[in-house]
Amino acid sequence: MVKTITVVFYAREFAGEWDYPFDETAIHPFFDALNQELSGCGVLFDFCHEPNITLRVNGYGDLLNSIRIRSPQDGFTSLCLGQFIGPSPNANLLEDIKRGVRRVAFSPESISPVGGECFCHNCGCGC
Repeated sequence: MVKTITVVFYAREFAGEWDYPFDETAIHPFFDALNQELSGCGVLFDFCHEPNITLRVNGYGDLLNSIRIRSPQDGFTSLCLGQFIGPSPNANLLEDIKRGVRRVAFSPESISPVGGECFCHNCGCGC
């Protein structure tokens, strides 16, 4: 059985002067490489954009929380990326996404369940 993990990119509105230079065209090749790398592990990674939900981004933590992870097989319908990966060592978005999806794929038990102890980033996720 193959587990599918979907990364959802919400629309973002950058606040103030803070901005993150990200090449949106890098997403598709990133997921192609990730799937090729982990194709033998029983997991498939996919992505989509959610243009109907726009989150205000004041910094890198908010940017991480504008990206959601869905893994229904693990009971995760909309995890904020920044909520479970912790601090970013390099503020490299693709590196942080890879770290997050690997954790969901191979260590979902290490992620606090809904209603568990977690720190809310006030990102609109409802936690």
